[in-house]
Amino acid sequence: MRRSLWLSLIGIVGISALAFGGVLAAGWSPLLGLDLEGGVSVVLQPKNKVDSGVLNQSIGIIRNRVDALGVAEPEITRQGSSIIVSLPGIKDTARALQVVGQTAELRFRPVIQQVPTNENTPLTPISTTTSAAPPTTAEGAAPGATSTTTGATSTTEPAGIIKTTSRADDKPDAQVVLPLEENGKVTARYLLGPVQGTGKIIRTAAAQVDPSNGRWLVTFETTGKGSSEWDQIAAANLQKQLAIVLDGVIKSAPVIQTANFGGRGQITGNFSQREAKDLALVLRYGSLPVELKQATVQTVSPTLGRDSLHAGIVTGLFGIGLVALYMILYYRALGIVVVLGLGVTAALTWAIVAYLSHTRGLALTISGVVGVIVSLGVTVDSYVVYFERLKDEIRSGKTVRSSVDRGFSRAFRTILAANAVSFIGAALLYWLTVGSVRGFAFFLALSTVIDVIIAYFFTRPVVVLLGRNRLFTEARWLGVARGLNARTAGSAT
Repeated sequence: MRRSLWLSLIGIVGISALAFGGVLAAGWSPLLGLDLEGGVSVVLQPKNKVDSGVLNQSIGIIRNRVDALGVAEPEITRQGSSIIVSLPGIKDTARALQVVGQTAELRFRPVIQQVPTNENTPLTPISTTTSAAPPTTAEGAAPGATSTTTGATSTTEPAGIIKTTSRADDKPDAQVVLPLEENGKVTARYLLGPVQGTGKIIRTAAAQVDPSNGRWLVTFETTGKGSSEWDQIAAANLQKQLAIVLDGVIKSAPVIQTANFGGRGQITGNFSQREAKDLALVLRYGSLPVELKQATVQTVSPTLGRDSLHAGIVTGLFGIGLVALYMILYYRALGIVVVLGLGVTAALTWAIVAYLSHTRGLALTISGVVGVIVSLGVTVDSYVVYFERLKDEIRSGKTVRSSVDRGFSRAFRTILAANAVSFIGAALLYWLTVGSVRGFAFFLALSTVIDVIIAYFFTRPVVVLLGRNRLFTEARWLGVARGLNARTAGSAT
């Protein structure tokens, strides 16, 4: 019996210490949510009335876009007909909002010709010949399809001033004039033909470094159904530019270098890392089934988040200190058991949260901190239930030594019942609610489970071992017997 108690105690302390030390050695720590780290929150609303299925599909696409941005634990929820997107820790808020807010359909349009960047520059009907290759090329994955140059072409430019097409006039079956933007600035404009395909053709895309020259490129794969459609588009635009258009802006205009892609291809050019990743992101998650508008945008500064975090830590430590002091004064040596138990609980909780943050993107918010603090009350209640049960056993005439085992077996049923109620309540909150309330529910449920584990594998063996040791039971001030109001220290033997 004594051996099993030591194994249980050493096991739980060892696991907690190794887990805590492991996440520290790996450099992992809990990620902070929007209200603790700062970030941006945007409310998106559909311009027209749509059903819930369309909104749920939009949420899935937005989530994929945000995940591709590398945002830790974004909150993407639906309230009525609105979609709320919270992005904690985001540094480039303008870029994030642009990616999230791109709601138009991804379209592929053939380039008829380039027009002046300044739309107020008039054109004259001049026949021109050029042999300059455009900046990017689209190539099939088949061997040998690696040429990045184009032959000379002759065009006759229209006369007059050509204005950029408005969004209202950006119809799929019409010729349009749209800008090519880089870093938010218009660098070129093109006259484009009617839409020949949409983003439904593309299954996936990724930004990669070309090992032959160290330049960034974008690889893509088409869907099974879209493979033949893409090859038809490629054949119709062989050695010509094909514009990739999203939300009335040209994202890239590569030259088609092969008519047979075989379901795979790549887009090359003078891409920076960010430009390649943004283009891949557009290709993967460019199309939304409904056009959304930004109703409100709220930015939380990192300074305000740090202040909230600091205030929460100070308040939590102060509260824990008061609880620890009271438990030591009231229960003597058993109060020290409470303090040590809270330390083991904190180490195990930190390790689990840090691991989930690193592997699952779990973020700690103010509501999550509240859940942890509330669970501390539940944990301390478990100790109180056990210790008061020991008092009842001693009042009935039993010794400390004989009451510690019997008292725990009876108290543990009460501890299980109390924690079960807390866990069920947390589970229901997590299932029925959204947003910050779910964070509170998750951390409350997690802490409740840890409390049961600590109560059985740490509190039980420590108190039983102390109850069998005369040094601790008969100590003048910190004795276990004094903490339990036993009549004499000698009754512990």
